[in-house]
Amino acid sequence: MGGINPYIGSPTTQRPKKKFYIIFENDNTRIEVDPDRIPYQSSGLPGSILDIALGSGIEMDHACGGVCACSTCHVHIKEGLPSCSSAAEEELDMLDNAPDLRPSSRLACQCVPSGEEDLIVSIPDWNRNLVKEGN
Repeated sequence: MGGINPYIGSPTTQRPKKKFYIIFENDNTRIEVDPDRIPYQSSGLPGSILDIALGSGIEMDHACGGVCACSTCHVHIKEGLPSCSSAAEEELDMLDNAPDLRPSSRLACQCVPSGEEDLIVSIPDWNRNLVKEGN
């Protein structure tokens, strides 16, 4: 199979070819995603919403460290979902444990945008409240 694929669990095998934006609806934060900066952090798949969010200063709970072993990084993709990697069976199993599940639900650690369109992401209230509790 060749070398190690940093996008394990994701059919996205290439970095986005151009810059795109992710808007985090809850606080109206607009992040410009530069493919040359991927990975932004070491949590979640490289180029995942979690990777980009944490690397851009957006707080998001991720109890398992971004390895698809919990559902704490659950988000709703309000726009741009078709440009994201498909959910693998492991992610779908974890999403079954997430509150407020919707058709647009994804785990931020596993959802890798292709960059073909901008995204609008909403972090559910229960997730934001957990993050803000310690502040």
